[in-house]
Amino acid sequence: MHSYLKAIGFSDIAEKRELDTILQDVIQNYDEKTVVEDRSNHLFTELSKMYGCDFGITVCGEYDEDDQFQMEYYFPYFRGTGITMQEEVVIEKHAGKESYAGACDDLRIGVTIIFYLQNAGEYLTQRNRGHYSGGVRSLTLSGLARKGTILLPVLKQENKEEEDEKSINRGRLMAAAKNGDEEAMESLTIEDMDTYSMISKRVENEDVYSIVDSYFMPYGMECDLYNIMGEILECSKVQNVLTGDIIYEMRICCNDIELDVCVNESDLLGEPMKGRRFKGVVWLQGYVDFEY
Repeated sequence: MHSYLKAIGFSDIAEKRELDTILQDVIQNYDEKTVVEDRSNHLFTELSKMYGCDFGITVCGEYDEDDQFQMEYYFPYFRGTGITMQEEVVIEKHAGKESYAGACDDLRIGVTIIFYLQNAGEYLTQRNRGHYSGGVRSLTLSGLARKGTILLPVLKQENKEEEDEKSINRGRLMAAAKNGDEEAMESLTIEDMDTYSMISKRVENEDVYSIVDSYFMPYGMECDLYNIMGEILECSKVQNVLTGDIIYEMRICCNDIELDVCVNESDLLGEPMKGRRFKGVVWLQGYVDFEY
């Protein structure tokens, strides 16, 4: 059973037959269908059904010689809104099944972001037509959280213009350092040392979450899991139409990156509101725009 089904409202599934009933509902009453012939006599198929606002389950498999659908795997999904970033995206197939991971570099975070590709069928379609060869793409990121915590906001001494200017300057330095600029590397090293020194002094008398207001970092051994904390820009409460579970959908600003996160109300500690902060571990998913 998938670990993140509860994040989209399936919290009471106790037995495999209950899960099988839901998956059969997806197969028989899907909202979206994508069929791609990706190799000889193999029709990769995606069937998706929505169970709430922007979230649902996708079942993947293939049709056999008798035109019967054979399921290979499934995953819960949550589709974000807007464009998170426009960067060069690299897509690679997972070793164990016909699913795909995407990766891109973002200077605002300073690490390579790896995500689970939501629209694998669209990717295979464009690749088979010869329309996909990498390059800069629009990417919409979203996250499913098994649990989370709401924190109060911190008092910021700098105004937004100063923060934006610092972010732009740091991005320029990181881009230069990536291209081998030694002066940029030195400046970034000094900046990190100053930050470490400041935190070391303040943490003696303050809570760490009053010093660090946002972070985005890899979590555990799975490459598409991230521990994040960021400011809530928007928040809405929706319902799973099948189970009745209440789901919180939040727009989070984390290290200057905006992405949507969903979490089951029963797994969220605190009351989410605009201006407060969300902290939790998310399974990062991405929807890539392959159109030209």
